[in-house]
Amino acid sequence: MKRTSPTRRDLLATAVAATAVSMAEVAPAAAQAGPKPIFPVPMVTIPIVGETQVFQVRRIYCIGRNYAAHAIERGSDPNREPPFFFQKPTDAIQNVAVGEVADHPYPSLTKNYHHEVELVAALKSGGTNIPVDKALDHVYGYALGLDMTRRDLQNGMAAEKKPWEIGKSFDHAAVLGPIHPASKTGHFEKGAISLAVNGTVKQNSDLSKMIWSVAEQIAKLSEAFELKAGDIIYSGTPENVGPVVKGDVLLCKLEGLPDMSIKIV
Repeated sequence: MKRTSPTRRDLLATAVAATAVSMAEVAPAAAQAGPKPIFPVPMVTIPIVGETQVFQVRRIYCIGRNYAAHAIERGSDPNREPPFFFQKPTDAIQNVAVGEVADHPYPSLTKNYHHEVELVAALKSGGTNIPVDKALDHVYGYALGLDMTRRDLQNGMAAEKKPWEIGKSFDHAAVLGPIHPASKTGHFEKGAISLAVNGTVKQNSDLSKMIWSVAEQIAKLSEAFELKAGDIIYSGTPENVGPVVKGDVLLCKLEGLPDMSIKIV
């Protein structure tokens, strides 16, 4: 029989088949080439009022002594001294639904546990060296928050000139109501803010008394850090912070947002 030479079409078909086999062999290995976590870490989110989507948290920033009277009660100069900031871990967030009185566990190691009611700003974008007049463009929305504090631990570490993170950064230390989009609430530059313990008002002030506005806080923070979407900022607490014990019910109010309440258990 006469042997015929392979045609160009035969050669092309053979090459395609060989390539397909090669790709099939490589695909499983390639799919497994990337790094995989050894265990899952839950994503930290905050509910958004009126939305099915949630706000994913990247970082929690807090400003210290941002109301003049509170600065004085903490032994500081209220005359617009440069602002200072600290952070809490994202998994310190305790979400509290509107209309709920959420159980809040009394933390370990402390015998002097304090409440600090605050306005919280949630960022949708960020950057570095953000101008004050552009800062609020980066705010997605606002929430009512509690910066809970193990005051004895904070004071003890401060007295020893050591970092007082242990007084601020612990489980459930960042209590939050849901986020309200700024497109619906507007931006908060003034408005009554208060906290009551068992029906007795303890903290009572107005956002207009903040030493540094939310816009100024964003601008100052962006000088030290690159802010990004997912960052939230606790904007400071008024005077008359004080201790709570198991059984106490805290009611937080901010003009323009729903109330938020927890019970210390």
